[in-house]
Amino acid sequence: MSTTHEIVLTPVTTKVRFYTSVDNGSYIPSHWHRAIEIIYLQTGALTVTVESHTQELTAGQCILINSNVVHATQCTIPNTAVVFQIPLDFIETYIPQVRSLLFHLPEGSADPKERTKLDIFKNTLEKMQIANDMQPDGFLLRFNSLLFEVLFQLYHNFSTKVMHSDFSKKKKELDRLNPVLQYTTEHYNEPISIQEIADVACLQPGYFCRFFKNNMGTTFLEYQNELRLSHIYQDLITSKDPVNVILDRHGFSNYKLFRRVFREHFGDTPLKIRQMHAQS
Repeated sequence: MSTTHEIVLTPVTTKVRFYTSVDNGSYIPSHWHRAIEIIYLQTGALTVTVESHTQELTAGQCILINSNVVHATQCTIPNTAVVFQIPLDFIETYIPQVRSLLFHLPEGSADPKERTKLDIFKNTLEKMQIANDMQPDGFLLRFNSLLFEVLFQLYHNFSTKVMHSDFSKKKKELDRLNPVLQYTTEHYNEPISIQEIADVACLQPGYFCRFFKNNMGTTFLEYQNELRLSHIYQDLITSKDPVNVILDRHGFSNYKLFRRVFREHFGDTPLKIRQMHAQS
C-alpha cells in the first residue's frame, strides 16, 4: 500500500504495469504517481476518489486517473479488476506532447460514438488481460501490439490539450508534499504536531495547513487518521486481534472519533465489518 508519491515498478520487457487485481477488502488513502492509471472493474464494486470527486465504480465500468493527480480507493465489496499503469516517461517516447494532455474516459456518455469508442477500448484491455494471464508463446509480441493500440486510442479518442504551465505548477506542489507524506507514512502511528510536520515542509504552520488542504483536499490531521484507518481496516479483516489492540498498534487513541470516522468510511461498526468478511 502506498500513501505518498508511489513509484510505479514496471518490467523491463513491457515498461508498463498491468495485472488482474483480486481485492477482498482494502482502503488506500490519498496518493499519486507519475503514471496514467486505468482501472477496469469486472466484478464487485470500488469507491474511487479523484481529488475532491468520489465515484462508485460498478462492474463493467472503467476509470482513468491522470498522472500526478491525487486519488484514493476503497473496497468494501470484493472485486476483480484490470489495473493498468503507464508511466508518463514511457508515453512521452511515443507522444512527445503528453505532458500537455489530459485523458478522460467518457463513462456514462449519451453520445453513441463515444460509447462505441469506449467499448472498443475496454475490449482491447480484455485482450491484454488474456495475453497477460495466459502468457502464450509470443506473449510479448501480442501484449506490446495491444499496448500500442491502447496508446493510440488514448491519444486520438480520449485526450484534450491543456496549458503546460498548469501541469508545472501542480508538479512543484506535489514534489513539495512528497517528504511530508513520506514522513507521515513512517510516523503515522505516533503523535505529529502541526509545527513538526510544517518543519518537514519548510513552511510556517499556518501556511502549511492551507497548502496541505488545497492540495490534498483534507486537513493534515484528517489525512493522518485516514492513514491509520487504512492499516486498521486491513488488520480488522485479516486478523482476530481485539479492536482496542489494533487501535493502539496504529496510534488511534480517540475511540469515539475512530467509531465515527470508521462508520463514515465503511457504513457500519468495526465488529459488523469483521463479521461480514468472515462470512464471505
